[in-house]
Amino acid sequence: MPVFIRTACMSIVAAIGLSTAMPSAAAGVEYDTIIRNGHIIDGTGSPWYAADIAVKDGRIAAIGNLADAHARQMIDVHGLVVAPGFIDMLGQSEITMLVDPHVPSKIFQGITTEITGEGESVAPLDAEMIKQRQAAYAHYRIMPDWRTFEQYFARLQKQGMGINVGTYVGATSVREMVIGYENRAPTPDELKKMQALVAEAMKQGALGLSTALEYTPAPYAGTDELIALAKVAARHGGIYATHMRNEGDAEMAALDETFRIGREADIPVEIFHLKATGNLKGKMARVIARIDAARASGVDVAADTYAYTAWQNDLSAFIPPWAHDGGNLKLIERLKNPATRARIRKDMLTPGDAWDNEWLAAIEQAHGIMIGSVNNKALQKYVGKRVSEIAAEWHEDPIDTICDFLIKDNAATSSVVFGMQESDVELALKQPWVSIDTDYEGTSPDGLLGKDRPHPRAYGTFPRILARYVREQKLLTLPDAIRKFSALAAQGVHLPDRGVLKQGMWADIVVFDPAAIRDVATFTDPNQLSVGMQYVLVNGVPVIDGGKMTDALPGVVLRGPAYSGR
Repeated sequence: MPVFIRTACMSIVAAIGLSTAMPSAAAGVEYDTIIRNGHIIDGTGSPWYAADIAVKDGRIAAIGNLADAHARQMIDVHGLVVAPGFIDMLGQSEITMLVDPHVPSKIFQGITTEITGEGESVAPLDAEMIKQRQAAYAHYRIMPDWRTFEQYFARLQKQGMGINVGTYVGATSVREMVIGYENRAPTPDELKKMQALVAEAMKQGALGLSTALEYTPAPYAGTDELIALAKVAARHGGIYATHMRNEGDAEMAALDETFRIGREADIPVEIFHLKATGNLKGKMARVIARIDAARASGVDVAADTYAYTAWQNDLSAFIPPWAHDGGNLKLIERLKNPATRARIRKDMLTPGDAWDNEWLAAIEQAHGIMIGSVNNKALQKYVGKRVSEIAAEWHEDPIDTICDFLIKDNAATSSVVFGMQESDVELALKQPWVSIDTDYEGTSPDGLLGKDRPHPRAYGTFPRILARYVREQKLLTLPDAIRKFSALAAQGVHLPDRGVLKQGMWADIVVFDPAAIRDVATFTDPNQLSVGMQYVLVNGVPVIDGGKMTDALPGVVLRGPAYSGR
């Protein structure tokens, strides 16, 4: 299969050939919606131009001078930016979308499409996997009634959703289905079963194969195993998207593994949430140079980022991979055992590249770790507190606090970790092959979801870039930022009919005030919606109208090219 080269969206730009002197609409045409007098930024990176946009049957029907045209809804947006809907290259909303399908944290950022399924995807699923994830499901009061992507998609479509959703099949989920949580390589027969599961998922609409190689049992998978699975995704037109094995001391080796998978499987590669931590903190230039060299050699590799200096993941990620062998129940047994806890402590305190050691990567270690969410209601008072504060209250060493907290919370705790440098974030953002992700589930300030303390990126990623890095720092131009949010992202995940404002494309459209849009969420008060989005249309239907959320749920499931149900 020839490699799909994603280079600055030039093919899209050439195909569009837009001009600011476009003809008026044909007389007598009745549209659903016309957006008048906008400053159009089309997503290709081109400068803005003045025009009207007409929408009919969910698609962009005309762009130009539509002064004589008629529509059921007329929206005058004089002086405001009109752009393609934003694409979140890594969300985590598989479950929370079932809790609140409107996903307000997403739509108030201008996100109209989310790509999800990082390593551990919503399917395939079996009874043992449900048991292992029980704490997470219980937290959201959801019990899965699906086992396959087809069944999950059917539930989503029956319920409705505020944004479009596409998903990868996670290599972790495939491994769990066949091998469980054991630390070993698959047998030849097991590998064939895993490949068959990937093929089935691709035919049901998965966009590609994903990995999250930091989180067990994913670290137990060798490179050859991943190549074998990626080859199946490649044969079905998919991509390989990865949370790499290491984002710190051994990131260079992790990059080389990623490039090898892309090269040997002949598959496009997307690196999730590009960062430089640990000993590479402040050295993002080395990471960029390694990726540029791979691209120059013919590896089709791109990346995404979320523009904050802290990340969020499971608190259990601080525990070395060997202690997770057998799943969460076995992990808790080992945390309770004094001998194995001593070994865990030793590994956490020992520098090296055997695993992505987040304890050593965190700035000020215990003070650089904040509790994000819990499952045990008795621990709710610790949400938002630093591990150093909890350790002082519990009169113990911070490593013991992490272990004891995981025991008390059935290993279901999330944490925010401060461990990156602003200059690295800025350098990553400037790369022409870097798009944007939130790396967070859709949430809401209200109801069940509002009880958690998420990373502020959940609410603020895209507006933060527009406010901080475009308007204030001028690190990016507005057309460049919009390109990252839309056309570049759409091209990266093979969505040919989204990401650009062009006649015939699906009408995912945002309208915002470039002087007012900004993020509001902070680490201490994260449950705050961003401001500045005036209109957001998903498939031609407003989900934000005049700055207010509507009741509409017009989102659709976006399936990959191998979907056999077309």
